[in-house]
Amino acid sequence: MVEMGLGKLQMWNVIVVIFCLFGVFSVEASVSYDSKAIIINGQRRILISGSIHYPRSTPEMWPDLIQKAKEGGLDVVETYVFWNGHEPSPGKYYFEGNYDLVKFVKLVQQAGLYAHLRIGPYVCAEWNFGGFPVWLKYIPGISFRTDNGPFKFQMQKFTTKIVGMMKAERLYESQGGPIILSQIENEYGPMEYELGAPGKAYTNWAAQMALGLGTGVPWVMCKQDDAPDPIINTCNGFYCDYFSPNKAYKPKMWTEAWTGWFTQFGGAVPHRPAEDMAFAVARFIQKGGSFINYYMYHGGTNFGRTAGGPFIATSYDYDAPIDEYGLLRQPKWGHLKDLHRAIKLCEPALVSGDPIVTRLGNYQEAHVFKSKSGACAAFLSNYNPRSYATVSFGNMHYNIPPWSISILPDCKNTVYNTARVGAQTARMNMSPVPMHGGFSWQAYNEEPDSYNDKAFTTVGLLEQINTTRDATDYLWYSTDVHIDANEGFLRSGKYPVLTILSAGHAMHVFVNGQLSGTAYGSLDFPKLTFSKGVNLRAGNNRIALLSIAVGLPNVGPHFEMWNAGVLGPVNLNGLNEGRRDLTWQKWTYKIGLDGEAMSLHSLSGSSSVEWIQGSLVARRQPLTWFKTTFNAPAGNSPLALDMSSMGKGQIWLNGQNIGRYWPAYKASGSCDYCDYTGTYNEKKCSSNCGEASQRWYHVPRSWLNPTGNLLVVFEEWGGDPNGISLVRRDVDSVCVDINEWQPTLMNWQMQASGKVNKPLRPKAHLSCGPGQKISSIKFASFGTPEGVCGSFREGSCHAHHSYDAFQRNCIGQNFCTITVAPEMFGGDPCPNVMKKLSVEAVCS
Repeated sequence: MVEMGLGKLQMWNVIVVIFCLFGVFSVEASVSYDSKAIIINGQRRILISGSIHYPRSTPEMWPDLIQKAKEGGLDVVETYVFWNGHEPSPGKYYFEGNYDLVKFVKLVQQAGLYAHLRIGPYVCAEWNFGGFPVWLKYIPGISFRTDNGPFKFQMQKFTTKIVGMMKAERLYESQGGPIILSQIENEYGPMEYELGAPGKAYTNWAAQMALGLGTGVPWVMCKQDDAPDPIINTCNGFYCDYFSPNKAYKPKMWTEAWTGWFTQFGGAVPHRPAEDMAFAVARFIQKGGSFINYYMYHGGTNFGRTAGGPFIATSYDYDAPIDEYGLLRQPKWGHLKDLHRAIKLCEPALVSGDPIVTRLGNYQEAHVFKSKSGACAAFLSNYNPRSYATVSFGNMHYNIPPWSISILPDCKNTVYNTARVGAQTARMNMSPVPMHGGFSWQAYNEEPDSYNDKAFTTVGLLEQINTTRDATDYLWYSTDVHIDANEGFLRSGKYPVLTILSAGHAMHVFVNGQLSGTAYGSLDFPKLTFSKGVNLRAGNNRIALLSIAVGLPNVGPHFEMWNAGVLGPVNLNGLNEGRRDLTWQKWTYKIGLDGEAMSLHSLSGSSSVEWIQGSLVARRQPLTWFKTTFNAPAGNSPLALDMSSMGKGQIWLNGQNIGRYWPAYKASGSCDYCDYTGTYNEKKCSSNCGEASQRWYHVPRSWLNPTGNLLVVFEEWGGDPNGISLVRRDVDSVCVDINEWQPTLMNWQMQASGKVNKPLRPKAHLSCGPGQKISSIKFASFGTPEGVCGSFREGSCHAHHSYDAFQRNCIGQNFCTITVAPEMFGGDPCPNVMKKLSVEAVCS
């Protein structure tokens, strides 16, 4: 019994402390852990996981996403649980549509995968209000995420609700279900540090509360170095090889291996090279890591007003292995799939003991794992970001590219190197869907100073979120300014300057019904200042400010206290009196837009007003609603709207909110050449500088009817709807760039089985998207070709029959496989030279 306790930490339902001298816990359970790994039904496992957030896609997409995760070599699908989606008002629960959590978990189970349920219920996740329902903010005496009675009561109530649902459906692994792990809280360590003793007390309370729910599986806390036993503390980040759990008997887990980074309006679009992602994962495994979760494996879409931040874009693609539209991102998906297969070959040795680390050079190391049964696995590392390294290991020499790790599942033969990509690269295309005459738009103009019976007047400026309760992005502030006929500026023509300070996030200023200007902040600086000369006339003038929220904050100490909206001061400078303070005048408020109140985005609401038709629609007028109808295009390709001709606003399809658009906010940042070597951060390897942060907006196929689809757009600034087009996302071309003796898993398996006694040639695999075929070969060269996918060129050595094998075997096929051998291309064009094959095939 002592021996079992020293080797294994088991838990839940009842925690029994035994042998306090050794600090060991043990209970009977089907999921447990020790220092090496998570243990499922008595077997230690190296587990590969990926984040797929159910609300960021549609139920119709879920089976395909989960299947692609499985085919990519994942064992586990991870998701947060989104409180504000499930409890939009106190005690009123919603688990339907893309919030059908039980259905999602059951689909994971049906695919033969495990699930990790990160209940939180704080999620961060660039999600509106960090996943908290806004009504939580208005409970008397509440303070978020600290030792606060009202908050703990509501948090426990919701957490208990979710655990109860999972138990009722028998979805925990201890009940025969797929859920092997749960998370309580989320990245709380930095918050606890800020709060001190109340934060520490809250951490302990949250841990005990979770343990008391009796799930039968372990709980984790990420970024929580002092996670109370037996909670497992885990790492989040771009790299986690440095991480060690807070107790020696806990496994080394990486709950968020960031595959890229989120896109913000006004920011460049981040990308993380597949080679560096693989390097980070292999480096974690060689340091004893046993659980890795990709955040994100499929990022998806922030539909509606779910994006937080503020200023988080509608796209949550995250440069994930499966893109926003559900298509494979190649080569990242394929390169990681090959990595997972290589890691699994090493699993018997990896879970058996700690690695023996040997220095092989200034930047080179060998990490060797051995089991008592004779299994041996080695990871050979080259941390130098600039140069190759040739190292001696065993009785052999190995050439390792810069910033890479080679995996040897038998401690002899290399089956995988993180920098040598054998998977195909796919170049994607957003091509217009043929539509006769395009969209035919109608328009309805929103009046900037109209009021309804819900408008109210008070002295001074009100905070926006407390006023709207986040029922809308929009809040009108209006006041009157009287200008005497003897004001000097009326004769000089020099306009007085209106200066407005706002807590954010964006604002349009109207004077006497005309747009006078716009101001907006950013993710880093949400506050804004508007200061501009305004055209005032003698007599009464109406100043109307449309304050716009762009998602509520999702991270930071007491973010529930952060403000938005026009808080002032508001001053008018350049009058005879000098400066006039408008801050404490009477202001009239209107929550939301007239079009929202009339539900112009719905079929019934859109028919309740008279729409403008014809040439007047093209006018670039602010605060305009546009609508059109269209039939669903044929085929199954994912669809999107190209909104590049528009400014800022929201989109609805058949009454469902696609999300906020803001192509007029151009991306700033650095978009220099991207090299996979060297430490990655979210500012490295970006795109879209000087262009729209997000141009295309995902249109789920399942939201479409065969005919008569209603598309409604609300434009704040005055874009041109005639430039909007429906596009489909397809694979444009696929490429392979592979060395003639590149190590492959197949080589090792054949040699290990004794079927061959020398290395086999690698194979080039080309595969177009679903429903597509290879229509032509754009480039093919066996020899020393140069360049990258999309811009290959012949080198000094080129086999003149390089195209022949592809023309014979690939044209007209969805996929094909060609052996990378000289005889396939008419012979060796340059003997004694290491050659490679580069090919690009066009898909249509």
